[in-house]
Amino acid sequence: MRTLYFKSGFAKPLLRDCCVINVSALLKELILHACTLRALKKTVKWQRHVIAVILHQLQTVQTVPLQLPHLLDPRAVRVADMLIKDPSDRRTLARLCKGAGASKRCVERLFQEEVGMTFGKWRQQLRLMQAMRLLAEGAKVTHAALESGYSTPSAFISMFRKALGTTPTSYFKAAPKVSSFVE
Repeated sequence: MRTLYFKSGFAKPLLRDCCVINVSALLKELILHACTLRALKKTVKWQRHVIAVILHQLQTVQTVPLQLPHLLDPRAVRVADMLIKDPSDRRTLARLCKGAGASKRCVERLFQEEVGMTFGKWRQQLRLMQAMRLLAEGAKVTHAALESGYSTPSAFISMFRKALGTTPTSYFKAAPKVSSFVE
């Protein structure tokens, strides 16, 4: 893992929420280069350029939220709670809605209105987050995939790669921790 610390003035245009980002090859190399230096200073012309390119890359990067948006409507909350308790639950939305006392169409509309994503996308994000939690705790890919509701490990790996741009094994591979400061 590599860490860059920015003084608050630099961070204003960046996201404020915790998120995972898909790091481009350019951004990766810039971060690795910055971490070889003690600190980047905006008073040094070439370092100011490196800082500017890093900030530009961070502003345009694709993000993946680390948390699920919260629902407010009690009917949608009941559906969500059933899945949060068991992300591997394979019941269809229609069956989940029967247990929540709501129609499928109503719950679909509520998810779209309240969290800005379809129920299917929300469920997919929940499963991915559950699998990531299990992997971070040391679970094998197969176990994490099946416990999170994926039909096969390859389906999980495919979804993981689509969301995060790499495989679960590569993502969780241990790397030395290095930090750099941007002043």
